[in-house]
Parts: sequence; C-alpha cells; structure tokens
Amino acid sequence: MAALAGTDGDGVLDEPDSRAATDELLSTLRAESYTPAAWSRFLARATRRSVRQAIEHRRALLESTVLHVGLAALADPRHRTWVAASWILTASHLGMLEKQETLGVANTLTLIRANLPALESRLGNAVPILALATDWLDGQISRATGTETRFGRQADFLADTALWTWFTLQHESNLWLRAATFAAWEASVVAVTATSFTHGAMKDMPRSRWIRPAAALQIIIGLRIVLRQISHTKSKLQGESLST
Repeated sequence: MAALAGTDGDGVLDEPDSRAATDELLSTLRAESYTPAAWSRFLARATRRSVRQAIEHRRALLESTVLHVGLAALADPRHRTWVAASWILTASHLGMLEKQETLGVANTLTLIRANLPALESRLGNAVPILALATDWLDGQISRATGTETRFGRQADFLADTALWTWFTLQHESNLWLRAATFAAWEASVVAVTATSFTHGAMKDMPRSRWIRPAAALQIIIGLRIVLRQISHTKSKLQGESLST
C-alpha cells in the first residue's frame, strides 16, 4: 500500500472527493481533444485511482466480495457473469463512498437488487416484487441513517437500469412499456454520459421530487406481473375444479 500511496505526480489518484477527481479526469480528456493517446491516459489514470480507492476502502471491498460470492453461489451458473460484472463495477467505484468505510445496509440492498436477474431461477415471479421492496427500503434506510453517498445514488440508478431493462426484455410483451423503459433509464444514462464527456465534467442524473417517471414505470411493471400471476392462478384453480 505504501508503494501505491507514493508520490507519482498524479494528484487525482489521492483526491478524496470523488466528484472532483472525476471532473479532473474528464476535463483533462477534453483538453487533450479526445485523441487515442488521451483516452489511453484517461483509462490508465482512472484504473489506478479505482485500485487505490479499493485499497483505501478495503472493508467495503471485502464486504462486496463476500456478498457477490454468496450471490454467485445462489445464481444460475449461466448468469454468474452478471454477478461478476456487478462485483467489478462495485469494486472499481468504491471511491464514491468517500469517508464511509463500509457498504452499509442500504448499499447492500441496492447491490442485491442489481443481481436479482441472476437469481430468477430461484425467485421466479418474486423478482419484480423484491425489486420494488428493496428499492423502497434502501432509500428509507439511507435517509434514516444519514448514510447517503454518491456511490449509493449511482448504484441505485444503475441497478434499476439493469434490472428493469432485463425484466422488460424477458417478460414484458407491451411495446409501449418496453419503449418507456428504455426512455426512462437507458436514454438518461446515454444522455448524462455523453454530456459529461462533452463538457469535461460529471453531470448528475435529472431528478424531480414530484415527477418520477421511472418510479411510476416500476410500479406499473410490477403490478402487471402480479395481475398476470393472479390471472394464471385463477385459471389453474378453475381448471382443477372442472376436472374434479
């Protein structure tokens, strides 16, 4: 660790404020005109910072690793790459925890939600219900305990993006809901990412206290699967009653 913490002429690696570090990386990339060499330096610097921050947050790294190992053990073997991708994204963004040393309960719930698709073979139709429940719980817990972080905010949005996109592609036949899902999540991710790189500074996801289209979509999609399950159960019971 001493070697990593040594002076290397790149202050962004030790910048405690994750937002300031990200802005510096992006502004340098923009100043260097997005050349191949600039992209190479950008990726190298970002990777070194991620490694250094993972070491600085070693307890959170251990918690994340244990959590993902457990999720991988429960997941369908075909979907363990999903869990591995979740671990990589988590480990590489621990700097966004900043002064918080542990993942905490709220962030743990968010990461579990992000990996629900890999557990579908075990959870079945409970996936959207658990997604809604954990989404509500992690927000309540982080606000009640004063443990809101940039990591949590970004992980929450990305977890919803991955989960609901997967769910609509796998289980939602309504084309309007599919289109709305992409507009609510993927379009926002693409727009914010493109704007951040273009302006050389990180931009936040647009949020409104009163207008929450993504939250409304979650509820609609969740209710649809519940209603389908009720209808399926009724049809099954009627069929059994007719056969007796």
